[in-house]
Amino acid sequence: MPDRLVLRGGRLIDPAVGVDAPSDILVEDGRIAGVGIDDGAAGDAEVFDCTGLVVTPGLVDMHTHLREPGSEHKETIETGTRAAATGGYTAVAPMANTEPVADHAGVVHEVRDLAAVAGLCDVFPVGAITKGLQGESLAEIGEMVEAGVRMFSDDGRCVPTARLLRNALVYAKAFDDVVIAEHCEDASLAEDGQMHEGYHSYSLGLRGQPAEAEEVIVARDLAIARMTGTRLHICHLSSARSVELVRRAKAEGIRVTAEVTPHHLVFTDDDLITYDTNLKVNPPLRGPSDRDALRAGLADGTIDAIATDHAPHAVEEKEAEFDLSPPGTIGLETALPAVLTELVGPGVLTLSRALEAMSAAPAGILGASEHGGPVEPGRPAHLVVFDPRAEWVVEPPFASKSRNAAFLGRTMRGRVVHTMLRGRLTVTNGKATG
Repeated sequence: MPDRLVLRGGRLIDPAVGVDAPSDILVEDGRIAGVGIDDGAAGDAEVFDCTGLVVTPGLVDMHTHLREPGSEHKETIETGTRAAATGGYTAVAPMANTEPVADHAGVVHEVRDLAAVAGLCDVFPVGAITKGLQGESLAEIGEMVEAGVRMFSDDGRCVPTARLLRNALVYAKAFDDVVIAEHCEDASLAEDGQMHEGYHSYSLGLRGQPAEAEEVIVARDLAIARMTGTRLHICHLSSARSVELVRRAKAEGIRVTAEVTPHHLVFTDDDLITYDTNLKVNPPLRGPSDRDALRAGLADGTIDAIATDHAPHAVEEKEAEFDLSPPGTIGLETALPAVLTELVGPGVLTLSRALEAMSAAPAGILGASEHGGPVEPGRPAHLVVFDPRAEWVVEPPFASKSRNAAFLGRTMRGRVVHTMLRGRLTVTNGKATG
């Protein structure tokens, strides 16, 4: 791999500083050495022709599942980070619901060490809020903060009581850069729901999960965040009322951020009439009005970030009957093209806003200061180059070990050409290296 290279002729979009202009970028010794350079500055650097391509900060996924340790038959850190790099990501944050749970520093170190060996993507492990995700007592949050953890979540489960959440938020407040991320779902209302409760759940004969299962917890958590003054992040919003609750909270000055997934921005419960288990996710796909509210909330900044909630499962698990199939879809390799095709193309989002929601915004929430831009001299060269016009069909094989993709069979526009981590090409010409 060359020590000096030039990305020549590309359109640089750097949402961190509002840049959108043609620009050559010189990379040297893992860092950006020049932006907007002239031909003479390149010297003997290897030149990569980026004519017609977009160059932007590497994407950051603040909500993913790498399954290791414990469920390596679904995904490993190596295959998961390979999928991430293939999709244009230079940093991901794997959730704590592994086996054993990442509720102490030992698991955090294991995950980070395995990621370093793979060398495809920076990994920022998320620590559990409660021991064993059991919702009874706080995990070793201080110990994990010392190990470098900056986000804590019991994703897959909600912190069950307001008192326990308050304790977690108060404890987190001692660390200015720590954020508590909540999976908002009232278990007593969710009741093992298989899809959104409504016309389609009744017609398909599937147990429904009402939007109120999310909304009552969003309201509760925002109230506790107001009480404590601590940072709160809300995972994978799915409901129109939840979006409005977050919008009002931000207007009140509550320190809250929120994310949404590509599949919740594209699909609705209408799409489940074929019993496609790849579209069985948690929270469930909701109605068209919910999807439209999510899109509007993302466009106006109420929702800060797009996160994949990449959730790989073995083939035999997803091919079970709908009510027995586990929820989740892989998404690291399809997130960018899905957003380009379904949101940027139709004019729902500007390209700059879409890239901000996938890079600068999640990097800021995670505290991943070396990622998400700006693309400036001296900064680590974490970059992705993509072709916004390339058309392709989503189909196996994937870089991920699993193939339970919500977008399976769909024609996408936009594909990653190169991904660069600290100046090293982890993906070149669309293929992961190493």
